[in-house]
Amino acid sequence: MDQLVAAARDALDASYAPYSEYQVGAALRTADGTVYTGCNIENANYSNSLHAEEVAISTAVTEGHRSFERLAVTSAARDAVTPCGMCRQTLAEFCGDEFEVVCDAGGDEVESYELGDLLPNAITAAHLEVE
Repeated sequence: MDQLVAAARDALDASYAPYSEYQVGAALRTADGTVYTGCNIENANYSNSLHAEEVAISTAVTEGHRSFERLAVTSAARDAVTPCGMCRQTLAEFCGDEFEVVCDAGGDEVESYELGDLLPNAITAAHLEVE
């Protein structure tokens, strides 16, 4: 099994999803090979819930990382869940269109995407530049 997918599966154990009962885990590999994991953390006020991908990337960024190689995402359902739009936009802040997103489809099966395919025409820093 892919080691990054295995790390995402391990992250499921810490998931806090009492409302949706939909556990998600993520594992993010930095350019230097360090792996950060995250899980979803729900809140009764749904808008305050944290997504697994954003937990992983937030932890990596707070530890000084800005360059990432690959992300694996899984759910307890092993349904090849992809990052939501918000998480895709957060990834686009740090990653190019070719950034690989691997989604766990169960067993050794994965679906693999490039970020640019999941989020074409992302909003980037270039859109905010003032002339």
